[in-house]
Amino acid sequence: MASYKLMVKDVIEKADILLEVIDARFPDETRNNEVERDITRSNKPFIIVMNKCDLVSVETLEKTKTRLSRIAPTIFVSNKNRFGTTLLRHKILETANIKGRNILVGSIGYPNTGKSSVINGVAGRHKARTSSISGFTRGVQLVDAGSRIVFIDTPGVIPFGENDEYIQGLLGVKDATHLQDQIGVALRIIEKLCAENKTALESFYKVSIEGQDSYDALLQIGKQGNFLKKKGEVDENRTAVTIINDWQKGLLLI
Repeated sequence: MASYKLMVKDVIEKADILLEVIDARFPDETRNNEVERDITRSNKPFIIVMNKCDLVSVETLEKTKTRLSRIAPTIFVSNKNRFGTTLLRHKILETANIKGRNILVGSIGYPNTGKSSVINGVAGRHKARTSSISGFTRGVQLVDAGSRIVFIDTPGVIPFGENDEYIQGLLGVKDATHLQDQIGVALRIIEKLCAENKTALESFYKVSIEGQDSYDALLQIGKQGNFLKKKGEVDENRTAVTIINDWQKGLLLI
């Protein structure tokens, strides 16, 4: 934890502008209020980058952008679809508003939100790493992205708390085999989908879950998928693992 805080302090201090990379499916869960406060106190501008936007409906993205734009400029990015990186490049130049020299851009985010892929997406063919930077924590490097944009690339990310297994499952930091509460994570996925895009869940598993809670929905998905034990009861764990795997593969869209 100490090394993470030192890394964040170094990046905020040295950067001209910061990117907070979040998962578009979980914008609030993958924001870090403490880091945002530190950036605000430093009087440094920052941009919220909603990565993995290809996994979220346009309607949901626009609603989230409207809300988060009150805090900071917000950009959608999908490295899978090569979407948004040019717009992000322009927004960095516009927001930093620095003339005549390179702009140092710090990138911060939780595991698996795609911090490195965002850097690589913006850098593209311009990508060129340098050696470690004097005055930074060990392992920090610069990535030349062209157009005077230079990323501060750090090996570290914001760590999760000890009790954040559900978020780690939702973000794909841990796969189903490494989750202690597989059913609990699957129920969270169902709840998220029911709140944002129930039709997609019903269509994918060919079920109707109107008026059902998340546990009843899991049982119905298990029955439909024929995930049954010898006595005909639904194998809850097998069903949960299937839902988690489908989610982490990007097959279930919000």
